[in-house]
Amino acid sequence: MERKKASDYPQELLNLFDLYVHGEIDRRAFLDGAQKFAVGGVTATMIWESLRPNYAWADQVPKDDKRIKVETVMIDSPQGNGKVNGYLVRPANATGKLPGVLVVHENRGRNPYIEDVARRLATANFMALAPDGLTSVGGYPGDEEKAAAAFRTVNGQKMTEDFVASAMYLKNRSDSTGKIGVVGFCYGGGIANTLAVRLGSDLSAAVPFYGAQPPAADCAKIKAPILAHYGSEDARITGGWPAYEQALKANNVTVEGYVYQGAQHGFHNDTTPRYDKAAAELAWQRTLDFFNKYLRS
Repeated sequence: MERKKASDYPQELLNLFDLYVHGEIDRRAFLDGAQKFAVGGVTATMIWESLRPNYAWADQVPKDDKRIKVETVMIDSPQGNGKVNGYLVRPANATGKLPGVLVVHENRGRNPYIEDVARRLATANFMALAPDGLTSVGGYPGDEEKAAAAFRTVNGQKMTEDFVASAMYLKNRSDSTGKIGVVGFCYGGGIANTLAVRLGSDLSAAVPFYGAQPPAADCAKIKAPILAHYGSEDARITGGWPAYEQALKANNVTVEGYVYQGAQHGFHNDTTPRYDKAAAELAWQRTLDFFNKYLRS
């Protein structure tokens, strides 16, 4: 399939797809709304297909890359769903203890893109752990629509507890330095913010990508430095950033935030047309610099 860019689509259509991705409308409603953009032999279904992820594009770091070591771990989560499946990736030649980074997925479970993000972190000399919030319903099913449907069946509070348990598992591993960070995308960006609230000084850095912000009153509990990334075209989420930044600063939290001009919600995910290469690469470099600064000192 030919790779398209966000700029190939009208913003109104991208906004409609954003509603579909976040479960606010179903596929039928998306197709109905997309009908007016279906011209010149292109059907609404073809538009829908073109906007969906193509995971063949996700492999920046192949699964069998010699620089990394991948394994699956089962994490106890008594306050959550009992057990969480974790995708653990470490540098192959690691000697001594490593700082850890928890990687939190979008509202689809741990898909191939999220696993690739974990592998990228391992090539940057971090121990990365990507838990699957869908573990209790059989794990990521390999299909985006099934994944979205499965995600809606899992108790949200319990899924949050699964990520709290996963973070503490990572922190307490014998090969961990005890310094951990979290990076999350979309739903996971919201969880990165939530973990900053929940974990307090147990967390050393949080990097939410286009994540929902916690209530201002909770910012007093945050001890970890925050690096927030947003897209300028993502009004739904980016609109909450100025107040969040203000609340963090009022509570003396170290905070950096960037709004990437022209970028959509999901701009880091390189498997969909919403991917913005320049914004994604800059945000990722800033993320690595941030983790190096706060997890290695």
